[in-house]
Amino acid sequence: MRDAVRLALADAIGAGALPRPADDRPVEIQRPANPEHGDYATNLALQLARPLRLAPPAIAAAIAEALARRGGVVGSAEAAGPGFVNVRLADAALEGIVARARAAPERWGRPAADRPTAHVNVEFVSANPTGPLTVGNARGAFAGDLLARVIEAGGRLVTREYYFNDSSAQVRNLGASVIAQREARPIPDDGYHGDYVVALAGALPDDLATPRPGDDDETRAWAVGRWASGRIREGIEASLERLGVRFDAWTTEGSLVADGWVEQAIGRLRDGGHLYEQDGATWFRSTAFGDDKDRVVVRSNGELTYFAFDIGYVVQKFSRGFDHLIYIWGADHHGTVARVRNAAEAMGYDKARVEMILTGWVHFVRDGVPFSMSKRAGTFITLDELLAELGVDAARWYFASRGANVDMDVDIELARRQSSENPVYYVQYAHARIASILRKAVESGLAPAASIHGLLAEAPDALLARVVSRFPEVVEDAAAAQETQGLTTYATELATAFHAYYRDARVVDPAEPERSARRLALVDATRITLAGALGLLGISAPEAM
Repeated sequence: MRDAVRLALADAIGAGALPRPADDRPVEIQRPANPEHGDYATNLALQLARPLRLAPPAIAAAIAEALARRGGVVGSAEAAGPGFVNVRLADAALEGIVARARAAPERWGRPAADRPTAHVNVEFVSANPTGPLTVGNARGAFAGDLLARVIEAGGRLVTREYYFNDSSAQVRNLGASVIAQREARPIPDDGYHGDYVVALAGALPDDLATPRPGDDDETRAWAVGRWASGRIREGIEASLERLGVRFDAWTTEGSLVADGWVEQAIGRLRDGGHLYEQDGATWFRSTAFGDDKDRVVVRSNGELTYFAFDIGYVVQKFSRGFDHLIYIWGADHHGTVARVRNAAEAMGYDKARVEMILTGWVHFVRDGVPFSMSKRAGTFITLDELLAELGVDAARWYFASRGANVDMDVDIELARRQSSENPVYYVQYAHARIASILRKAVESGLAPAASIHGLLAEAPDALLARVVSRFPEVVEDAAAAQETQGLTTYATELATAFHAYYRDARVVDPAEPERSARRLALVDATRITLAGALGLLGISAPEAM
């Protein structure tokens, strides 16, 4: 439609109806709030009023007339209001859209790639393996997987990556906690509690359960901690697989030191004059890049800070050929964003290619009462427990229907309820209902027609076809915005449109086989579109419910 408007403007200029502007103006296309106003609207006339020194309604009338003359995808165009042009698609265009959806379901809704060779790294979850994956940490799993899906739908390559800390004091504290539980001693103040610690203590191998000659408490705590974190990581992987989340790469904190990436990053900053020594510590001059204070890279005792590992990770990722890095972090990482992006710039990278998305907090409500969580105290809801309560599909829908950075309350009882109050069930039911209609049609000797030509003269059919036609734009917008709530909103709208259509239009009617065949083709395109929207969200599209 943008192309059609641009060509119509050129036609109007060529015919002398409008003067040529000094520069090109972007063509903005939107959907009118009232469907009676058309399928699309553009405010280009308002944008051109000042440079052309003409009244917006006059410009809108010239563009509308040129659009109508061009025909093609445009069925009608008219000037409206203070300078808008409302456009309605031609029936032939809608017929072609429905045919395209049915001809290539796997490609339906996928826009052409703007940069088909661009490779994006999305790093998410990255919870330390010191306890089961909680719902708080799993927020990143939903956000990262959904983001990766819409980026891929937009035509770019994506590598999903998990980063975990295998060498911090937290691993040692986990080991000390398991040992204390095993030996019936009090858990250390900085230790971990919960049933999972009891289970680890019970599964501790004999060679770790008994102190080895020469091992002090510290050495033993590290050995047990590494074993325990390995077991927990296996559980995290299994939980994520249950959710339908896969990773292409796993990176450990220890490897960034062992493979020299932290050293390379510090060397880059030092060579650029961005480091200085003070009070025995090594500092990054982050204030030179707009930060509120400089940041420690190496402490005075020689220990690396988390920031040192962060900058080493940036170098490691870009060395692998990625064009863009996206980090999915929790809201408590807000202070880390600026320093890492500043360091990337100081090391010679384009900081615009280093992007952080901070997820909001998750609050659970059960019987109207909030449920608080703490991993150290052992009071939390695990991802496995959430999936057992809600199921994978309902859980995915709940997280997909809200912006990744928005705090959210999850009402478990509502999410479990299989009724129209549960949005994902409502959408899945629409898909299953269409599948049932198609099966019954076969039993009646009817099958979808090759085309819906001639069907759109009736209002119910035209309305449903128009909702189906929006799918590619919804996907394109989701990929551009890197958000998925537009997909859940659209899927709900399409399901609602179908249910209304089935109420108002007789789809399977042996007395009118030709019209039934065309209507079956339209509902088949609706089924394909619903399945495509659900598939992008990682949600199943059942054939029966």
